[in-house]
Parts: sequence; structure tokens; C-alpha cells
Amino acid sequence: MRDKIEIFFRDLLASLQTAKLYATEHPIFKKSVDKAFLSLKDTLEERGELVIGIIGEELAFEKEIFFDLSQMLKPAIIYLKERGIERIAFYRDVEKDELDKFIGFLANAKERAGIDAQGTLSLMGIKNITVGKLKAASVSSAGEAQGSPAASAIYERALQKVSQSLTNVLNMQDVDQLTVKFAINNVMESLMTQHQDLLKLSTLRRYDPGTFAHLLNVSILSMYFSSRLGFAKDVVLNIGVAALFHDIGKLYISREVIRKSDRLTEEEFTQIKSHTILGSALLIKYVDTLGIIPAVVSFEHHLKYNLKGYPKPAFPQKPHIVSLIVSICDVYDALSQRRGYKADYPPDKIYSMMMEEKGSSFDPELVDKFFKIMGVWPIGSIVSLSDGRIAVVRDENEDDILLPKVEIIHPADKKEVIDLRERKDSLKIGRFLNPWTEGKEFLHLI
Repeated sequence: MRDKIEIFFRDLLASLQTAKLYATEHPIFKKSVDKAFLSLKDTLEERGELVIGIIGEELAFEKEIFFDLSQMLKPAIIYLKERGIERIAFYRDVEKDELDKFIGFLANAKERAGIDAQGTLSLMGIKNITVGKLKAASVSSAGEAQGSPAASAIYERALQKVSQSLTNVLNMQDVDQLTVKFAINNVMESLMTQHQDLLKLSTLRRYDPGTFAHLLNVSILSMYFSSRLGFAKDVVLNIGVAALFHDIGKLYISREVIRKSDRLTEEEFTQIKSHTILGSALLIKYVDTLGIIPAVVSFEHHLKYNLKGYPKPAFPQKPHIVSLIVSICDVYDALSQRRGYKADYPPDKIYSMMMEEKGSSFDPELVDKFFKIMGVWPIGSIVSLSDGRIAVVRDENEDDILLPKVEIIHPADKKEVIDLRERKDSLKIGRFLNPWTEGKEFLHLI
């Protein structure tokens, strides 16, 4: 019985995620409902009803708690609890149309306090599925959920999922497009409410030498940038997936060549440049699961705005706008990364370097908008102020990108939030403190 319940819950929550990615009339969603319905009916053959509870952040059936399954499905569990749903009962006479409507309801339910979920289901004609809260005693025994997952947990889970997907592509194995999109969608949704925390994480993670961390950082930056530019949610998600795979061709290049500190030979530079073609050729094989944009971006992200980059296309034309967006985010993150074979660039130097490439490497309008949104000093940066105090950047000022909002973190007894734009005559940022060197002692304060 336990195995059947696990299978059903995996299918149910996979269908819920699919509904969040696609319209409920989409064939992919309908296929996922068919699968969930079959596993539900299989479970109900042995009993008249199936009642699942959510205790804290764990799935429970009768007296059994599914710890491993709960960990895997935690974002979906929290998604249900945010909608006031801690108990779901399915009855033997449930019809597929009811399950279809129920999953559609969950995917589109408004995030508002006091929603009458059960009343809404009744109005929709759903009679054999009921929802509600657990009894207070049951909930108190395990504690209430603590709200949305921490940004760090979302980042780590996404990193784990995308690392496996990237490895599968490299090994020419099947890629589960939903797994990739679910991971990126969770990051995208959290950007809407926790963008400061996630951007802070990506700022710090630029000092992680892991290739996969770089790819996820570029994906996060590309999604945040494109969402602020006004792209629709589904387009932002596709941009995030394309950014995630943009540099996959580099994973075929020798680490010795990529990390070489001396001047590259002509042969070595040719190897480096080949990653765009290697990546796009690889991703073309996954068009059915990932779409065409990842292959396009992999091919074009070093082409440059003026078409003087590489590779040299047979029929030159302006790069796709997604390639232009990912290119800016890729260079920005790459310049920010701490690597043993090159010096670190502080944020103001990176800004100057990239603005020198405005109109040549980068689309002028896009790069201007990028720094207007991101600021010169990214969220999470540890900085030393002109008066000697240490602060962390908390938010940007789009009308003055050099003067963000900061929070004093040292001395500890002088903590305050300061809008540097309002103090520009008396206080400014002196210099950036690298979180791996002189800024390391202040990490625990941010």
C-alpha cells in the first residue's frame, strides 16, 4: 500500500507542477492527469478513501510519515500549505474530470489568506475530493511549516537537479525536461518574493569555482534581468533554461586549457572557441525536450553584438535577444568569479570593463538596463565605506546605480540601513571586500 501511495503522490505533484508550467488544456498536462488518475484508482481499489495529511513539511498517511518523499517534494508541499491545504481526501468514486479540475484549481488558486478551498471545489462540481486543515492537535505535534523554503535551500536543490541534467546531456542520456523546468521554475518563483536573498547567494557563489554553480548563477541573473525587462513568465522560464545550458560545450574542453594562466596558444584558443559549436550541436539533439533556444544561445553567446566574436556564422545576422541577454549575464558572472589563475575584479571595475564593450560586445540598450537594474554594487556585496564602517549592499537605486542602499554590519553596535543616495555628499563606498579574503570575517554578519 505504501508503494502505491508514493507512486500516486509523485504523479499528483508532478501533474501539479506541469499545470504550473503549461495551460491546463495542454496535451502534456492532460497526459500527466491520466497517469495520476490511473495510480489513484489503483490505490483506491483496496480502500474506500485515501486521506493524505501534511504535518509540518512532511507527507503523512495514517500513522506513517514519508520522510524521503517529503524531502524530494518539499516545494510542492509548501505550495499546498500556502493555500491552506493540509489534508486531502480522495474517495473511490472520484472521476478523472474531478482530478483534472482539482489540479487546475491548485495551480491557479490565488495566494490569499482565508481562501475557502473546499467551498470553491464544491462550486466546481468536485464531490469526491475534499480538502481542509488538519486538527490542531495533529499539527501541533509536528509544528507548523516555516513559510517558504529558504533561498539557500532552493539554490542547493536547483543546483543538484541541474547538475544531474547537465551530466545526462554530456553522457548523451535522456533529459527529463520537467525536472529541469521544475528546478528552474522554483528558482524563478522565489525570485518574485526572495530576489534579494537569491541575488545575494549568487553574488557569494560567484566565488565558488564549480562550473555548475556558474551556470546556475547565469540562469538566475538571466531570469531576474528578463523578468524586470517585462517578459512573460513562460518566456522567462525558457530564458532560464537556455542560460543554464549556454556553456555546456565547455565541459568537453580540457580543464588545463580552460584554467591556463599563461597566454593561450592559437591551438588552445581554437579549442576554447569550439565550445559554442560543440554545445549547440549537442543541444540540437535535445530540441524535442528543451526546445531550440538553448541550442541557439549556446551557438551565439560569444558572437557579440557587432558580430565580431565567434563562431563566424555563414549568414551573419543580429544575435537572438535571448543570446544578447545571456551574454551580458555570462560575462558579468565570469568576471566576478574568483579563480586561482586570475585576479579578482571589484564590481566597479567590472562595470567599467563592460561599459567599454557597450555597442561592440553588448547591445547598448540592454547593457544600460542591466546595470540600472543590478546596480554597480550587486546585492550581497560587502563594502568598506568612506568613514571606515563595513556594510552589505541590500538594494539598488535605479536612478543612481553607484549609490545603493546598504546596511551597516560592523561595528555591530552601530547597525543601521543607509540610502547612500541621500548621503552622497558625506558618505560613499570606498572599496569592495572580497568575501574569500578580507571580507571573510564579516560573512556571518550578512
